[in-house]
Parts: sequence; structure tokens; C-alpha cells
Amino acid sequence: MNDMNIPLSRNPAPASVLEQLSKELAQLSPELRKAASYVLENPNDVSVSSIREIADAANVKPNTFVRMARTIGFEGYEDFRRPFREEIRQGRESFPDRARWLQSLAKGGRLDGLYSRMAAASIANIEDLFSNAEAPSLNAAAQEIVGARATYVLGVGIANALARNFAYLAGMAVGTVSSIPRDGSPPVDGLVRAGEGDVLIAMTFKPYRREVVEAVQAAVEQGVTIIGISDSLASPVLRQAKHRFVVPVDTPQFFTSTVALSAFLETLMAFVIADADPEVIANIERFHQRRHELGIYFDDENAAG
Repeated sequence: MNDMNIPLSRNPAPASVLEQLSKELAQLSPELRKAASYVLENPNDVSVSSIREIADAANVKPNTFVRMARTIGFEGYEDFRRPFREEIRQGRESFPDRARWLQSLAKGGRLDGLYSRMAAASIANIEDLFSNAEAPSLNAAAQEIVGARATYVLGVGIANALARNFAYLAGMAVGTVSSIPRDGSPPVDGLVRAGEGDVLIAMTFKPYRREVVEAVQAAVEQGVTIIGISDSLASPVLRQAKHRFVVPVDTPQFFTSTVALSAFLETLMAFVIADADPEVIANIERFHQRRHELGIYFDDENAAG
């Protein structure tokens, strides 16, 4: 490495880099000290800013950051910023750091501002979901699904694909889960044989879909247990639900966010598998083994040249 004065580990943590930079601060030239001080005060800018952007912010020339990086053992700025970018990629930043990172995303202009708002909304939705959901409630709902004669998963519009995916994955393990509506028919048609001992997982978000609300009402009249998923406790699908889950869907764009909904369904699926009979794992393994045998999965080693 050029200008390497301070040895660093092969894969240093950002905290180690900042500590080393702090130790060297007093020994640096005035321009290098300006660059280093900016990094120490705004460490999250390192991960999201180009060398020109961070140089402009620090009021120094881009090459100053290259020389600063080399001073503490890196080959250049890209090598220097790699630990900071990896920290965010791995999701190990603290909440205050994340807040500063989100602010830094909005510095560029209109599109950068949109990017930062989308990131902030997605993170907030996930945090709200897991801070309010409780493991015992999820486990109780999972037990209903595992013990049901049949479980119907209802989602229309933006929730339809996620409902189908949940039913598809659950079907590998439990075998009694299916999604509705089917083949363009109204949801109530899929519940014609449903009754006591069955479960309906129903999800809808503002503006609430009439066909979902009506399907829930019909299912209740038939003695079906309801697991309701919506964005508010005032939602009509939660009023008669035995198990109620509120999933945040806030977003700065027009369409409802499904980030937290996807996370919720994945978590519920994990509880279903954890609560199911040990044979479930064997069922899933057989399912994938059969697919391998049928050639459904792409095998790079056996692919034709």
C-alpha cells in the first residue's frame, strides 16, 4: 500500500477505522485534518457518498480523502469506505447511526429525497411491526393453522400475491392450506365448504376491499375461525377475528407498502413450521428432493453447454 503508516486488520470494523483516524488527527496536515474531522463527525456519509460528494461537504479536494485513507493504511477512498458500506449491508448500524444515514441519503436532490423517504418508511414499518407483535399471539395463530381441518388464505389486489405465496409455502409443510379467490371467482365461493374446524386468514388494507369484508362475515356465520390482518384495529376484518394483527403499510408513494406484510407472513410461516409435527421437515425435504429428481431446479453442473 502507498503511504501506509498505520497497520490495520484485513477486515477492520468501522469503529476501528474511526478510532485509528482519531489517534492520527493531531499529526495530520490541516487539509487532511479537515477531511478526517468530517469523517469522524459524519461517519455514515462515508457509506453513501461518492468521493466528490464527501469532498464537497468537507470543503476539500477529492484527492485529500485519498491521501487521508492512505495515511491510515488503505489503498484509496473506495478501500477506506468498504467497511462502512459492509456495516450497513449487514444491518449492524445502531438506530442513531441509521437516522444519520437516512438524513445523508436526502442530500442530493429530489430523487435522493424520495430514496431516503422510501428507506425510512420501510424501516419504520418493520420496526413498528415487530415492536407491537408478540410471539405468543403469533404462536396461537400458528397453532390454529396447524390444527385446522383446512386453512384458507384470502388476499386480493396487492395482497393477493403474498396470500398465494403463503399458501404455497405452507402447503409444502401442512398440506391443508390453500389460497382464495380461485380462477376469478369471488372469495365467498372458495368458502362454500368451510365450517367449524377451519381457519380463514383474511387481509385487507385501506381502502378496505368489500369482497374481503363480506367473505369474513360469511365465514363467521359458518363457524370459521378468523385470523385478521390489517392496518388498523378499526378495520372491518378485525372486528370479528379471533386473532388480530395490525401491520403498518405507510409509504411516501401512492401504493400501499407490503414490506411489513411480507415480513409478518414470513414470521407467521416460521411459527407454523416450528409448531408443526416433526414430519413437516421431512415433507419439505421430500418435496424439494422430488423437484430435483424431476429436473425442475436448474443444475449448473449438468446444464447443456
